[in-house]
Amino acid sequence: MTMSIKVRYFASLKESLGRAEDDLEFSGPATVKEVWERANAGKPLPDHILAAVNMDYAQLNNAVRDGDEVAFFPPVTGG
Repeated sequence: MTMSIKVRYFASLKESLGRAEDDLEFSGPATVKEVWERANAGKPLPDHILAAVNMDYAQLNNAVRDGDEVAFFPPVTGG
């Protein structure tokens, strides 16, 4: 079974990667970390980057499912 995953990047991460999103296909189970590795081959995940699956915060070892949206973004600061 093939899974389709949408990957989105926000803020400075989007700027440093030079794109806002990717569409990926996986042939089997995958985790949030594996989504990053597939989308950004050779680029380590920057320190302190947060992840979300379907707009809920997620850990890097969380599983993703067909149709999920995985987002990566820097920590939000503000006042």
